[in-house]
Amino acid sequence: MLQGKDRAPLYEALVAHDQLRAHAFHVPGHKQRAEWGDTLSASYYSALLALDVTELSDTDDLHHPEGPIVEAQKLAAECYGAEETRFLVGGSTAGNLAMIIGVCHPGDLVLVQRNVHKSIIHGLMLAGAKALLLPPDIDETSGLATVPGKRLLQAALEQHRDAKAVILSAPNYYGMSPDLKPLVDVVHQYGVPVLIDEAHGAHFGFHPSFPDSALRAGADLVVQSTHKMLSSMTMGAMLHMQGERIQRAAIRHTLTMVQSSSPSFPIMASLDLARRQLQMQGEQAFLAAMEAVSLAVDGIETTPFRALGYGEYANERIKYDPLKLVLFDETARLSGFELRDELLKRNCVAEMADARYAVMAFGTGSAIEDGISLNKALSDIADHLAKAEMAAEPLTKITPTKMDETLPKPVLFGRELVPSKSAAIDHCVGLTAAEWVIPYPPGIPVLYPGETITEEIIKQLKLWKHEGAQIQGVRDPELNWIQVRADADDRAEVKDD
Repeated sequence: MLQGKDRAPLYEALVAHDQLRAHAFHVPGHKQRAEWGDTLSASYYSALLALDVTELSDTDDLHHPEGPIVEAQKLAAECYGAEETRFLVGGSTAGNLAMIIGVCHPGDLVLVQRNVHKSIIHGLMLAGAKALLLPPDIDETSGLATVPGKRLLQAALEQHRDAKAVILSAPNYYGMSPDLKPLVDVVHQYGVPVLIDEAHGAHFGFHPSFPDSALRAGADLVVQSTHKMLSSMTMGAMLHMQGERIQRAAIRHTLTMVQSSSPSFPIMASLDLARRQLQMQGEQAFLAAMEAVSLAVDGIETTPFRALGYGEYANERIKYDPLKLVLFDETARLSGFELRDELLKRNCVAEMADARYAVMAFGTGSAIEDGISLNKALSDIADHLAKAEMAAEPLTKITPTKMDETLPKPVLFGRELVPSKSAAIDHCVGLTAAEWVIPYPPGIPVLYPGETITEEIIKQLKLWKHEGAQIQGVRDPELNWIQVRADADDRAEVKDD
């Protein structure tokens, strides 16, 4: 057991180095001084630049750690219950790339949740892996996608005994996730490692109201964006490892390839400090944020607005992150985008929005005043809606589209750009897609580059288009044409761009 959990060894090493007041004959060129001839910029940056050093004898080296970085990473592993933890200075993107390239060789098959972050797809492309893209379950309460179901996952593993890994993404951007342990357990029955992009869940397991972490569910590799809900700087993230199903040396080696050889020491030190806060304060670190959320939703039932995870809009099979307040207009007078814009007018800046929801993210830095301000903003918007006498519409009941659970064919991902042409949507069955096609809702790619376009996919796309879904990722948002491989066919309905 490590001692000194209350220490932040890397941060302390940087402070000690600054206090030497040494003459710097090393990079970076600013020499830990804000010398831009601008008093205002200097006032913002001077304290930060004092910690912005390079790999020195007393500051350590991220790619060959022997001093304070070793201790900081060990403390992080102990805090999260991992066997090994590595700091990331390129966000979860760097971790996702490293875990995929470190596990997969060119041509290896992996099972991948279809609705993953683009960094997962980029990792597959860099690895030259084949992926079986599994459709996720759709939550009937919200219409939002979570993770593939256990039955589908087991069927895929049974059919593809050569799978090298299963890659999942949980929670989703809205803070929703089912219990991951049953999924991890069934994958492990086949001796296959589970890799989880848990970018939005670095705080999970540290408060009774939070969902459990992917590590506690037994995942082998877990990537977390420590900067999203905790107190590290942007781009600060961690990669956690446990178990014998992965080769950790390969992951470490890959990290040296995908991360800068000159990593940011302020970012790494902020990871150290965020871990210390979490390890020393535990659930106390989230008291202000939880109180702010409570104040934000106080009396919300008297307005047209509702929040996922509350009352009738909660699904008992889903675990909700209380720090992600997912708001929507029950009267359907405001879309999620419009609600976001109205909140912005009242000085409340949302994390993101879509056609239905506005997501308000709280974290360790949230203050009680934030919750009070959001509550007032929602009340003010409600008053303006009432005065405007806008016609309220009954909220359309979510009827989730049943995802086709027929196992698809694996898709080979590569780095090369494939020549493409535009094919009329009614005449592209059997051709190979050369672009992503992502209807929102539900925000799940129906087509990835390299997938064969089937008649069922075309029917699905036409249905979503008819229902007014926004089509993302395509050159033609009206979806009259789809980009296909130029060498796939030369029929008359395929045109050069």
